[in-house]
Amino acid sequence: MYLELRGIRKTFDGAVALDGIDLSVGEHEFVCLLGPSGCGKTTLLRVVAGLLPFDEGVLTLGGRDLSAVPARKRGFGIVFQSYSLFPNMTVAENVGYGLRIRGEASERIATRVQELLALIKLPGFAQRYPHQLSGGQQQRVALARALAVDPALILLDEPLSALDAKVRTEMRAEIHDVQRRLKIPTIMVTHDQEEALTLADKIVCMNDGRIEQVGSPSDLYLKPRTRFVATFVGLCNLLPTDWVREAMPELLASRPDGASERYDACLRPENLRVAADAQGAGRVQDLSFMGNLTRLRVAWKGRELTVEQRGATGLSRGAPVSLALEPGQCAWVST
Repeated sequence: MYLELRGIRKTFDGAVALDGIDLSVGEHEFVCLLGPSGCGKTTLLRVVAGLLPFDEGVLTLGGRDLSAVPARKRGFGIVFQSYSLFPNMTVAENVGYGLRIRGEASERIATRVQELLALIKLPGFAQRYPHQLSGGQQQRVALARALAVDPALILLDEPLSALDAKVRTEMRAEIHDVQRRLKIPTIMVTHDQEEALTLADKIVCMNDGRIEQVGSPSDLYLKPRTRFVATFVGLCNLLPTDWVREAMPELLASRPDGASERYDACLRPENLRVAADAQGAGRVQDLSFMGNLTRLRVAWKGRELTVEQRGATGLSRGAPVSLALEPGQCAWVST
């Protein structure tokens, strides 16, 4: 693998921030560090960047030990949440800043800047200043500045969190497209599950300074290994074995061999189907129409289940309903 972390440990005044992190990043991979605030994902990114020392472990890039290599010599491109553009510099000057520091010729800098402005779809913005740009445009410029030095690795620290929903979606597509075209290994910190599922080749789900699970977006969504991953990556219904045995015994066929009563079934909302039924055992507690889908809370056999169906359902709060299983995968997670 291209980037290797083995047994990385970091403490702050005795408090453990990273507890034995093992992680590999492939040469062209897009990796998302996903988790709640305080889980250690930004600390891990800063350790990789060289902005924080680590207490124990090994960090290598292409087999080269990085433990004694300062941040400025690692050759990484970093994009922060706050953009950090120089307000007194034009877009062109911001993008070419790293190249000027390296002593590149003016002609080479000008050519590279124009290439990158075309890449981020801002070819006519070279002479504008940051205050003349929208948030999304500023973030594109920050990305271009990180790319200008031909980085060995791109590090993104929640770069989209300050943008509104529509611009975030657009920027996701831009970042995804740029990374795929340039094939630069990328690590991105986010607490947004949709962002991680959309962008990542590999998601690293973190909690309390530890890695809970590493895998593809589909692995973490369809095959969560722990309750934390099941509830953090997408919505799910966690159903204890004793309840499943009485109410949904058909799920037991997917239970892993040797699983004890301490396993819960993880049933995603889209794998349930409700229908109006005057004699049904379920009752709609609440529902939210979200355009492409409707999300319902349904009381059924002593539990409240979350159900998602495409479009409008025609149901209302308090309506009696029947509930059935759609074909799909049920995961089992350790409690």
